[in-house]
Amino acid sequence: MAAGKLWKREELIVAFNLYCKIPFGKIHISNPKIIELANLLGRTPSAISWKLVNFASMDPQLQARGIKGALNKSKKDEEVWNEFFNNWDELAIESEKLLAEYKEKREEIPEEIMLKSGEEKERVIKARVNQSFFRTTLLNSYNSRCCITGIDQPNLLIAAHIIPWAIDKKNRLNPLNGLLLNALHDKAFEYGFISIDSDYRIKVCADILDSNKKANKQYFWQIHDKEILLPERFLPNKDFLSTHFDNIFKG
Repeated sequence: MAAGKLWKREELIVAFNLYCKIPFGKIHISNPKIIELANLLGRTPSAISWKLVNFASMDPQLQARGIKGALNKSKKDEEVWNEFFNNWDELAIESEKLLAEYKEKREEIPEEIMLKSGEEKERVIKARVNQSFFRTTLLNSYNSRCCITGIDQPNLLIAAHIIPWAIDKKNRLNPLNGLLLNALHDKAFEYGFISIDSDYRIKVCADILDSNKKANKQYFWQIHDKEILLPERFLPNKDFLSTHFDNIFKG
Protein backbone atom coordinates (compact mmCIF):
# COMPACT_ATOMS: atom_id res chain seq x y z
CA MET A 1 0.00 0.00 0.00
CA ALA A 2 1.20 3.46 -0.88
CA ALA A 3 1.97 5.80 1.99
CA GLY A 4 1.68 9.57 1.91
CA LYS A 5 0.03 9.79 -1.50
CA LEU A 6 -2.39 12.63 -2.13
CA TRP A 7 -6.07 11.92 -1.71
CA LYS A 8 -8.24 12.12 -4.82
CA ARG A 9 -11.71 13.65 -4.65
CA GLU A 10 -13.25 10.27 -5.47
CA GLU A 11 -11.43 8.65 -2.54
CA LEU A 12 -12.59 11.38 -0.17
CA ILE A 13 -16.21 10.92 -1.25
CA VAL A 14 -16.02 7.18 -0.61
CA ALA A 15 -14.38 7.87 2.77
CA PHE A 16 -17.18 10.32 3.61
CA ASN A 17 -19.67 7.59 2.72
CA LEU A 18 -18.05 5.37 5.34
CA TYR A 19 -17.93 8.24 7.85
CA CYS A 20 -21.72 8.43 7.65
CA LYS A 21 -22.11 4.72 8.26
CA ILE A 22 -20.01 4.05 11.35
CA PRO A 23 -20.24 5.60 14.83
CA PHE A 24 -17.40 7.89 15.88
CA GLY A 25 -16.47 5.49 18.67
CA LYS A 26 -15.80 2.74 16.13
CA ILE A 27 -13.30 4.70 14.05
CA HIS A 28 -10.17 2.65 14.67
CA ILE A 29 -7.70 0.63 12.61
CA SER A 30 -9.14 -2.76 13.60
CA ASN A 31 -12.67 -1.98 12.41
CA PRO A 32 -13.39 -4.45 9.54
CA LYS A 33 -15.17 -1.76 7.51
CA ILE A 34 -12.12 0.52 7.74
CA ILE A 35 -9.82 -2.35 6.79
CA GLU A 36 -12.05 -3.19 3.82
CA LEU A 37 -12.01 0.38 2.53
CA ALA A 38 -8.24 0.61 3.06
CA ASN A 39 -7.79 -2.46 0.87
CA LEU A 40 -10.08 -1.03 -1.80
CA LEU A 41 -8.23 2.30 -1.93
CA GLY A 42 -4.73 0.88 -1.52
CA ARG A 43 -4.21 2.73 1.74
CA THR A 44 -3.52 1.75 5.32
CA PRO A 45 -6.29 1.39 7.92
CA SER A 46 -4.51 4.14 9.83
CA ALA A 47 -4.82 6.52 6.86
CA ILE A 48 -8.54 5.78 6.53
CA SER A 49 -9.08 6.24 10.25
CA TRP A 50 -7.31 9.60 10.24
CA LYS A 51 -9.36 10.77 7.28
CA LEU A 52 -12.59 9.88 9.07
CA VAL A 53 -11.41 11.72 12.17
CA ASN A 54 -10.64 14.71 9.94
CA PHE A 55 -14.27 14.68 8.86
CA ALA A 56 -15.30 14.41 12.51
CA SER A 57 -13.48 17.67 13.23
CA MET A 58 -15.99 19.44 10.95
CA ASP A 59 -19.10 17.76 12.34
CA PRO A 60 -21.07 20.40 14.31
CA GLN A 61 -22.93 17.80 16.36
CA LEU A 62 -19.73 16.17 17.55
CA GLN A 63 -18.33 19.61 18.33
CA ALA A 64 -21.41 20.29 20.46
CA ARG A 65 -20.53 17.18 22.47
CA GLY A 66 -16.96 18.40 22.96
CA ILE A 67 -15.48 15.98 20.40
CA LYS A 68 -12.94 17.87 18.31
CA GLY A 69 -11.62 15.20 15.95
CA ALA A 70 -8.27 15.70 14.26
CA LEU A 71 -6.69 19.09 13.64
CA ASN A 72 -4.96 18.31 10.34
CA LYS A 73 -7.86 18.40 7.90
CA SER A 74 -6.96 19.47 4.37
CA LYS A 75 -8.58 21.96 2.04
CA LYS A 76 -9.92 19.03 0.00
CA ASP A 77 -11.46 17.53 3.13
CA GLU A 78 -13.32 20.78 3.75
CA GLU A 79 -14.41 21.05 0.12
CA VAL A 80 -15.93 17.58 0.11
CA TRP A 81 -17.57 18.15 3.48
CA ASN A 82 -19.11 21.45 2.37
CA GLU A 83 -20.12 20.07 -1.02
CA PHE A 84 -22.05 17.13 0.32
CA PHE A 85 -23.08 17.80 3.90
CA ASN A 86 -26.06 19.84 2.72
CA ASN A 87 -26.64 17.87 -0.46
CA TRP A 88 -27.34 14.36 0.76
CA ASP A 89 -29.16 13.23 -2.37
CA GLU A 90 -26.08 13.74 -4.53
CA LEU A 91 -23.75 12.31 -1.89
CA ALA A 92 -25.67 9.07 -1.61
CA ILE A 93 -25.85 8.16 -5.27
CA GLU A 94 -22.37 9.41 -6.22
CA SER A 95 -20.61 7.82 -3.26
CA GLU A 96 -22.39 4.49 -3.73
CA LYS A 97 -21.51 4.45 -7.45
CA LEU A 98 -17.87 5.20 -6.69
CA LEU A 99 -17.78 2.52 -4.01
CA ALA A 100 -19.17 -0.01 -6.48
CA GLU A 101 -16.48 1.00 -8.99
CA TYR A 102 -13.74 0.46 -6.43
CA LYS A 103 -15.21 -2.94 -5.65
CA GLU A 104 -15.25 -3.63 -9.41
CA LYS A 105 -18.74 -5.02 -9.24
CA ARG A 106 -22.23 -3.70 -9.65
CA GLU A 107 -24.82 -3.78 -6.93
CA GLU A 108 -27.17 -6.65 -7.61
CA ILE A 109 -30.41 -5.22 -8.98
CA PRO A 110 -33.57 -7.37 -8.99
CA GLU A 111 -34.61 -8.64 -12.40
CA GLU A 112 -37.95 -6.82 -12.30
CA ILE A 113 -36.05 -3.53 -12.10
CA MET A 114 -33.56 -4.45 -14.82
CA LEU A 115 -36.47 -5.18 -17.17
CA LYS A 116 -37.67 -1.60 -16.89
CA SER A 117 -36.53 0.80 -19.56
CA GLY A 118 -34.44 3.97 -19.74
CA GLU A 119 -35.31 6.77 -17.35
CA GLU A 120 -37.68 4.65 -15.29
CA LYS A 121 -34.98 2.08 -14.54
CA GLU A 122 -32.48 4.80 -13.63
CA ARG A 123 -35.03 6.46 -11.35
CA VAL A 124 -35.86 3.21 -9.54
CA ILE A 125 -32.19 2.24 -9.11
CA LYS A 126 -31.34 5.71 -7.79
CA ALA A 127 -34.21 5.58 -5.31
CA ARG A 128 -33.16 2.12 -4.15
CA VAL A 129 -29.53 3.15 -3.60
CA ASN A 130 -30.52 6.37 -1.83
CA GLN A 131 -32.96 4.62 0.49
CA SER A 132 -30.30 2.05 1.35
CA PHE A 133 -27.82 4.83 2.20
CA PHE A 134 -30.37 6.64 4.40
CA ARG A 135 -31.32 3.45 6.24
CA THR A 136 -27.72 2.33 6.80
CA THR A 137 -26.78 5.76 8.13
CA LEU A 138 -29.65 5.79 10.62
CA LEU A 139 -29.09 2.19 11.73
CA ASN A 140 -25.53 3.03 12.65
CA SER A 141 -26.38 6.38 14.23
CA TYR A 142 -28.93 4.74 16.53
CA ASN A 143 -26.88 1.56 17.07
CA SER A 144 -29.72 -0.41 15.43
CA ARG A 145 -32.20 0.48 18.19
CA CYS A 146 -35.67 1.98 17.89
CA CYS A 147 -35.45 5.43 19.44
CA ILE A 148 -38.79 4.94 21.22
CA THR A 149 -38.75 1.34 22.45
CA GLY A 150 -35.12 0.26 22.17
CA ILE A 151 -36.08 -2.70 19.96
CA ASP A 152 -32.81 -3.84 18.37
CA GLN A 153 -33.94 -6.17 15.59
CA PRO A 154 -33.00 -4.42 12.30
CA ASN A 155 -35.69 -6.26 10.33
CA LEU A 156 -38.33 -4.63 12.54
CA LEU A 157 -36.94 -1.11 12.22
CA ILE A 158 -37.87 1.64 9.77
CA ALA A 159 -35.73 4.60 8.71
CA ALA A 160 -38.47 7.20 9.10
CA HIS A 161 -38.53 10.75 7.78
CA ILE A 162 -39.48 13.55 10.15
CA ILE A 163 -40.64 15.81 7.34
CA PRO A 164 -42.23 13.41 4.82
CA TRP A 165 -40.35 12.32 1.70
CA ALA A 166 -42.95 13.90 -0.62
CA ILE A 167 -42.95 17.29 1.11
CA ASP A 168 -39.24 18.12 1.44
CA LYS A 169 -37.21 16.82 -1.50
CA LYS A 170 -34.03 18.59 -0.40
CA ASN A 171 -33.88 16.70 2.89
CA ARG A 172 -34.99 13.27 1.74
CA LEU A 173 -31.61 11.74 2.54
CA ASN A 174 -30.52 14.12 5.29
CA PRO A 175 -30.00 11.94 8.39
CA LEU A 176 -30.93 14.96 10.52
CA ASN A 177 -34.41 14.44 9.04
CA GLY A 178 -34.52 10.84 10.19
CA LEU A 179 -35.64 8.69 13.12
CA LEU A 180 -35.17 4.97 13.60
CA LEU A 181 -38.55 3.56 14.62
CA ASN A 182 -40.24 0.20 14.97
CA ALA A 183 -42.95 -0.47 12.39
CA LEU A 184 -45.91 0.36 14.69
CA HIS A 185 -44.61 3.70 15.92
CA ASP A 186 -43.34 4.56 12.45
CA LYS A 187 -46.93 4.43 11.18
CA ALA A 188 -48.20 6.32 14.23
CA PHE A 189 -45.59 9.03 13.59
CA GLU A 190 -46.37 9.14 9.87
CA TYR A 191 -50.10 9.71 10.51
CA GLY A 192 -49.56 12.16 13.36
CA PHE A 193 -50.80 10.05 16.24
CA ILE A 194 -47.44 10.64 17.94
CA SER A 195 -44.78 13.30 17.55
CA ILE A 196 -41.51 14.35 19.17
CA ASP A 197 -41.07 17.85 20.52
CA SER A 198 -37.94 20.00 20.44
CA ASP A 199 -36.87 18.59 23.82
CA TYR A 200 -36.86 15.12 22.22
CA ARG A 201 -39.88 14.00 24.24
CA ILE A 202 -42.58 11.80 22.73
CA LYS A 203 -46.07 13.22 22.59
CA VAL A 204 -49.17 11.09 22.03
CA CYS A 205 -52.32 12.65 20.57
CA ALA A 206 -55.30 13.31 22.86
CA ASP A 207 -57.59 10.82 21.10
CA ILE A 208 -55.30 7.94 22.06
CA LEU A 209 -54.60 9.25 25.57
CA ASP A 210 -58.34 9.63 26.20
CA SER A 211 -59.07 6.10 25.04
CA ASN A 212 -59.26 3.26 27.56
CA LYS A 213 -58.53 0.54 25.03
CA LYS A 214 -56.00 -1.95 26.33
CA ALA A 215 -53.78 -1.69 23.23
CA ASN A 216 -53.53 2.08 23.56
CA LYS A 217 -52.45 1.74 27.18
CA GLN A 218 -49.89 -0.90 26.31
CA TYR A 219 -48.31 0.68 23.23
CA PHE A 220 -48.89 4.43 23.63
CA TRP A 221 -49.70 5.57 27.16
CA GLN A 222 -46.40 4.36 28.53
CA ILE A 223 -44.33 6.27 25.95
CA HIS A 224 -46.08 9.63 26.38
CA ASP A 225 -43.65 12.35 27.53
CA LYS A 226 -40.76 9.86 27.51
CA GLU A 227 -37.47 11.08 26.03
CA ILE A 228 -36.32 9.23 22.93
CA LEU A 229 -33.04 7.35 22.77
CA LEU A 230 -30.76 9.86 21.10
CA PRO A 231 -28.38 8.83 18.30
CA GLU A 232 -24.62 9.00 18.66
CA ARG A 233 -24.51 11.17 15.56
CA PHE A 234 -27.00 13.06 13.37
CA LEU A 235 -29.22 14.31 16.18
CA PRO A 236 -32.75 15.00 14.82
CA ASN A 237 -33.01 18.59 13.65
CA LYS A 238 -35.23 20.59 16.02
CA ASP A 239 -36.73 22.67 13.19
CA PHE A 240 -37.78 19.48 11.41
CA LEU A 241 -39.31 18.14 14.63
CA SER A 242 -41.20 21.41 15.15
CA THR A 243 -42.55 21.22 11.60
CA HIS A 244 -43.91 17.73 12.25
CA PHE A 245 -45.29 18.73 15.66
CA ASP A 246 -47.02 21.86 14.33
CA ASN A 247 -48.31 20.53 10.99
CA ILE A 248 -48.73 16.75 11.19
CA PHE A 249 -49.28 15.86 14.85
CA LYS A 250 -52.97 15.57 15.69
CA GLY A 251 -52.38 17.14 19.10
